[in-house]
Amino acid sequence: MIFRCMACVLTVAGLIPAPGVLAQKYPEKAVRLVVPFAAGGGTDIIARIMAQKLSDDWGRNVVVDNRPGGGTVIGSELVAHSTPDGYTLLLTANPHSSNPALVAKLPYDTARDFSAVTMAAAAPLLLVVHPTLPTRTVQDLIAHAKARPNPLTYASSGNGGPQHLAGELFKYLTGVALLHVPYKGGAPALTDLLGGQVQLSFASLLTSLPHIRAGRLRALGLTSSQRLETNPEIPTVAEAGVPGFEYLTWYGVFAPGATSRPLVERIQQDMARVLTSPEVKERLARDGVQAVGNPPDEFASFIRKEIEKATRLIRMAGIKPG
Repeated sequence: MIFRCMACVLTVAGLIPAPGVLAQKYPEKAVRLVVPFAAGGGTDIIARIMAQKLSDDWGRNVVVDNRPGGGTVIGSELVAHSTPDGYTLLLTANPHSSNPALVAKLPYDTARDFSAVTMAAAAPLLLVVHPTLPTRTVQDLIAHAKARPNPLTYASSGNGGPQHLAGELFKYLTGVALLHVPYKGGAPALTDLLGGQVQLSFASLLTSLPHIRAGRLRALGLTSSQRLETNPEIPTVAEAGVPGFEYLTWYGVFAPGATSRPLVERIQQDMARVLTSPEVKERLARDGVQAVGNPPDEFASFIRKEIEKATRLIRMAGIKPG
């Protein structure tokens, strides 16, 4: 009790900065933005766009640190156990909400060890195939897959990621046989798809659209409920023959769980300003990605619902925790 009172006195006297004061001074040094995927994927692209703009705004370097592996667990664990001072942040995606049901023994508590900062962006995925596959529509793909003695292979950014679960949902709704091939991020998955080592993927728009425009990949359908204004020629998977199919990917920022509320709010406000700037919004919109930047409480509520939804899908698909 005596020591607690002494701490209160010191804080009031200004000798121990209050959390709000620390938030006002933030950042005073470089910030590390951990991306638990390989460089070159959709999450990495968004991280680098944000890092550049935040560096300009803050006058401090924002360094993107790629830590792929373990279905995002390696990079996420690093942030979960970091000092909660705002200088180590996590930019991740859907695996954050699916890993609680997918990984038997997570080295962190998803609810307790992370503070939701903001959703950076959201986007549909794109069902793409290698041009050597004799399919030009979703119905062609379903018929071709059912006629083969062996399953088609589909690449993903890792176990439990949006590309994996979108593929499992597609299998469940169509009854086709697909063999999942996980990678340590969207970039290496796309590389093998381009090389013909795998035959299809539910890929990130950010990384796949340039290859579609160049004829190196063929687009069959979007995983959203509506077509994109920027690419109205691409149908949705639902309208192309799989009613009820919808799966979106999200990208979000988290801080360590014990990070003070004033600091979380300060980081969110700065990130929202960057994300909603015309330059960033237009840059992302060109590739069908919507910038978000919502408040911490709204994002935290979204994550809780995503965990419930991912858990249902994983059980429905019969995926066993590993």
